[in-house]
Amino acid sequence: MTRSRRTPWLLLVLGALWVLVPGWIWLTRAGVLLAGHPAYAVAVSLAAVVGVMLLAAGLRRRGAQGRTETAGDAPSRWDGGRRSRWLSVVGGAVAVVLSVLVLGVLAWLRPFAASPPAVALVDGTSEVAVTDSASRITLTPTAQEPTDGLVFQPGARVDPRAYLPLLTEVAADGHLIVVVKQPFDIGFTATGAPGDVIEDHPEIVTWVTGGHSLGGVVASTYAADHPAEVDGLLLWASYPLDDLSGREDLAVATVSGSEDGLATPADIEASLADLPPDAQVVQVAGAVHAFFGDYGEQPGDGTPGTSRAEAQAQIVEASLALLEAAAAP
Repeated sequence: MTRSRRTPWLLLVLGALWVLVPGWIWLTRAGVLLAGHPAYAVAVSLAAVVGVMLLAAGLRRRGAQGRTETAGDAPSRWDGGRRSRWLSVVGGAVAVVLSVLVLGVLAWLRPFAASPPAVALVDGTSEVAVTDSASRITLTPTAQEPTDGLVFQPGARVDPRAYLPLLTEVAADGHLIVVVKQPFDIGFTATGAPGDVIEDHPEIVTWVTGGHSLGGVVASTYAADHPAEVDGLLLWASYPLDDLSGREDLAVATVSGSEDGLATPADIEASLADLPPDAQVVQVAGAVHAFFGDYGEQPGDGTPGTSRAEAQAQIVEASLALLEAAAAP
């Protein structure tokens, strides 16, 4: 097939992929994209625009090719010889590789959606007022003015709203909770988020950073780098990135599940050497990785040995104990 014949079809195939993948993401996760940090929604939408442009270019070239053949002009086989041929081959290969990489990443980033009951908690309860913005969800107890707060970072690719069932219970006990909406739902894109939250709430005198899975890893780095700001660290099925064993001033709780297939009991046990000696270590019997939020099952996770409700009651209890310890004189 000549270059002139091949190019339109390559553009059309790539264009179709650049439209179909974003279309699938929007079709299956529209609510999550609209409720989360805008970075992923914008990237997915831009990918669809690229697809439309590729389709348009392919159709134009296909039409021009048809007019040329109708006029009786034979298309040049290599359009300028060997150099042009190799440029065409390399250009096509680069376009295919880039398309596979970009679309593959966008598809992999498709988030785990929060359950309907979790989504409903965005409206708040009689005990907790909720403020939802593009970069965070803030939970404020209505019965009292909180003096301590938790900046919580979600696990990778998890809808931030999935943590509201547990964190609403924590907030109702009198604590300010701020759930970070991370760009692309990846913790390392929001390493400085706790600092922004702390700056916006000067009324809070005691701060705890925490998170689930990768979110906990990122929260631990902020606690390690800002000892004057952070009084506590709450790890849900997670472990620290830095050695915090010498931080006797830092209240730490690591809460994990005995059946977790992702942050396994062996992983948690190995991480204890990097935590202060008096860290609270809580293993919830029968709990799996996905029990630390309400977003359904997660590939690679273990098999639950208890109910989600029972596991989450213990997670909330351990979290409240850590907040109390962090606020203690």
